[in-house]
Amino acid sequence: MEKFKVNREKINQVGQQHLNLVYSQEKFSKYINKSYELESFKSQIEEKKKSYLYSQREELVQVLSDQYSQVKNTGKVQENIELLKRENTFTVTTGHQLSLFTGPLYFILKILHVIKLSEKLKKEFPSQNFVPIYWMATEDHDFEEIQTMNLFGKPFTWYSEQNGPVGRFKLQGLGQVREEIKAMFSNHPDADINSLIETYHGENLADATRNLVHELFKKYGLIIIDADNTKLKKMFAPTIKKELLESFSFNAVEETNKQLIIDGSKIQVNPREINLFYILDGFRKRIIKENGVYTIDGMPSFSEEEMLAELDKNPERFSPNVILRPLYQEMILPNLAYVGGAGELSYWLQLKGVFDAVKCTYPMIGIRNSVLWIDGATSKKMTKINLEIDDLFETKDALKKGFVKNNSEGKLDFEAIDQLQKSLSDEINRLVTSIEPSMKGYASAEDSRLIKQMESLKAKLIKTSKSKHESSLKTIDQVIDKLFPNGGLQERNVNFFSFCPDGDYKSALNMLYNCIDSAEKDLIIIKE
Repeated sequence: MEKFKVNREKINQVGQQHLNLVYSQEKFSKYINKSYELESFKSQIEEKKKSYLYSQREELVQVLSDQYSQVKNTGKVQENIELLKRENTFTVTTGHQLSLFTGPLYFILKILHVIKLSEKLKKEFPSQNFVPIYWMATEDHDFEEIQTMNLFGKPFTWYSEQNGPVGRFKLQGLGQVREEIKAMFSNHPDADINSLIETYHGENLADATRNLVHELFKKYGLIIIDADNTKLKKMFAPTIKKELLESFSFNAVEETNKQLIIDGSKIQVNPREINLFYILDGFRKRIIKENGVYTIDGMPSFSEEEMLAELDKNPERFSPNVILRPLYQEMILPNLAYVGGAGELSYWLQLKGVFDAVKCTYPMIGIRNSVLWIDGATSKKMTKINLEIDDLFETKDALKKGFVKNNSEGKLDFEAIDQLQKSLSDEINRLVTSIEPSMKGYASAEDSRLIKQMESLKAKLIKTSKSKHESSLKTIDQVIDKLFPNGGLQERNVNFFSFCPDGDYKSALNMLYNCIDSAEKDLIIIKE
């Protein structure tokens, strides 16, 4: 295995805001607390230590202990849970939807990033403890976004008529999908992947996801948290009350959005007047306030007094949306940094005013590692046609033209012809101008016609040469389509287990772990 690095500027699918979040966070200084750099963690630790109470630690540890009570082999994880009782223990967090069988590769990359970050911080600050956290988006209700995953180029989909928070979904029908996935490794009946697939079960999707992710990362001490919890919501209840009464987050985000637009930054999300949902099993609907009355689609309305009484009695029924979820996270965790993708961090840029409004420490935010994984078969194809790493970021058309030009018998070098044509054009224009200046336009038109004829001739020569290299050009298609499915980034499409054709996922995961570097900003390329 070889490892390469490429500046993200070369990636066609990456925008300027993404690049700024990776390489130039100082451009967002007014929207963040501290830049995502190792030296910034010292002051972040001190700031969080002052604002996070021991009583919060006790409640958090109790909830995590309850959630792990039915999970097997929690050795290092349990040690980390116990460490959270100590005032010198902090978390670094990533979050993601409950994607089917981990979904796209970047699900794994996010988690490995916070694992490696916690290890790096421990070396840098040995008197402190650092725990990696995976925040399960169990209250999300967009099932369509998570129900399909791509394994070995084949889509697998879990069909369900359930609604509401996906973490509460019962698993009817998931067993069939689990068996279909397992069948993809039928030639390796003794491989570790088979027992791993069996862990993907439980009372609901939250349990199944926790069991699977725990099995993958338990040796690293990763803690998985499900915040769809009565005790945790009770801790957040004062903020929910403030939102219900004051719509404080709407006002804070609106002010920030105005400045972001002036600065030319992208607005990722727009706030609601109340950024809360009301949830039950199979139900997650917006809370709307009009003329002092709270309405929820499909339910009777609430007066202000009734809504506050409901909050006091059933805090678990109040679910923060994308605007308040980050604040909820930071109020219940002793967290220092959040690691995510560019889209996620773009909406974090909108939120510092929300944190300031309730005097909660805003975390450092960092873009996760990005990885392009070139498997053995694709690597061989690249070698066969002499494709280099840098070539992968050219368009298919440019790659094919370059290949034909460099591999034709006549080498199809048009440079000499182009130079002669330019000299001829210059001489004609000089001659016409010296004899009859009024004919300059006519001469220019004739020159353009000649250039078009020459371009047509060159195109025909290239087309003729291409036909001689049909197999190699097809290989270029295969390589680019494999590494950039549908023109997008591989990590956003392909499931991690696609890189484990023999079912030995532990070796593949260990290799990926060794390649991940929480301080790395460039694209990481793995070539088998």
